[in-house]
Amino acid sequence: MDLVSGYLTQSVTMLAAFLFVLTIVVFFHELGHFLVARWCGVRVDAFSVGFGRELAGFNDRHGTRWKLSLIPLGGYVKFAGDENAASMPDRTGLAGMTDAERAGTFPSKPVWQRAAVVAAGPIANFLLSIVIFAFVFGVYGKVVTSPLLQEIHPGSAAEQAGLQPGDLVLSVDGRQITTFTDLQRIVSASADVALTLDVDRKGEVVRVVVTPQYKEISDGFGGTQKVGLLGVTRSPAQEDLTRIQYGPLEAVAEGARETWFIAARTLDYLSKVVTGRESADQLGGPIRVAQVSGQVAGLGIIPLLQLAAVLSVSIGLLNLMPVPMLDGGHLVYYAVEAVRGKPLSERVQDVGFRIGIALVLMLMVFATWNDVSRLAGG
Repeated sequence: MDLVSGYLTQSVTMLAAFLFVLTIVVFFHELGHFLVARWCGVRVDAFSVGFGRELAGFNDRHGTRWKLSLIPLGGYVKFAGDENAASMPDRTGLAGMTDAERAGTFPSKPVWQRAAVVAAGPIANFLLSIVIFAFVFGVYGKVVTSPLLQEIHPGSAAEQAGLQPGDLVLSVDGRQITTFTDLQRIVSASADVALTLDVDRKGEVVRVVVTPQYKEISDGFGGTQKVGLLGVTRSPAQEDLTRIQYGPLEAVAEGARETWFIAARTLDYLSKVVTGRESADQLGGPIRVAQVSGQVAGLGIIPLLQLAAVLSVSIGLLNLMPVPMLDGGHLVYYAVEAVRGKPLSERVQDVGFRIGIALVLMLMVFATWNDVSRLAGG
């Protein structure tokens, strides 16, 4: 009975954490669309967190229906003149409107305003990430470790290159290194790539060329990830730990740098998947997000907020993919319209949306398959 109770408690915690993280990310994404649409004079029919049947909602004074829907795997803002949540134009409805009614619809707006409304969603995700990281850095600061190498593992890339215990890493390929995390981030993204390290060895600057080995390691949440490794251990000494405190502006700048790092690493991984240099088995779907959310929730609210920031960057990048139905696909359509001076034909747009839906569904199925495979293998 205790086993069943523990399992139920764990499941409820995982679900609650997952909904907390996803709701924050989705709400701010859609809020970005909503606010810019209002600024451009577009009437908003509905603002929904989730899809499907409405569970609860209310109408604001502008006539927008704010609602919480049954399936919590996303959300949408439906503008006047839209046929559906994917913002496909309702051509029949538009044809039956008066000029005054049509003026407040999304399709009637200039292409730059439509592009601004669409881009506002992903931009809101990036801003949310910056704000969360800035809050964490501003309130709690950051504990960092000096890039002092305490131990060199036998047979590792570091040993083969001639690195020694006590070496203090100063730079990698000319980039200054101030913390062990700086070193880890460069190395993990540089498997099988030769790196030039300048190290301080007993007061003398020594240059070492090392190629990180491609290894599969635990991600700390029951899964694995493939990264570059040197095979070194940092110094655990208390004097090599430093807590950095940030003022408000410094915290925002550090939050922006952290957001940029996550975005750059994500894009680097995706580009390697496309070119065949990385396996796509690291892609995760809703099951994986729920699993990690539950585990992170046990560490406290701050790690959970940081997970929301990471997920927010991922959602922003995903939506910028040039796939019809996603924000990036709409932006491609608008770019073509701006160049041609007129939109693509209805048939081309409809075919594009169908292809986009198919691609998104295929990606969801593939990511979910990866999630199930991890669970079965674990």
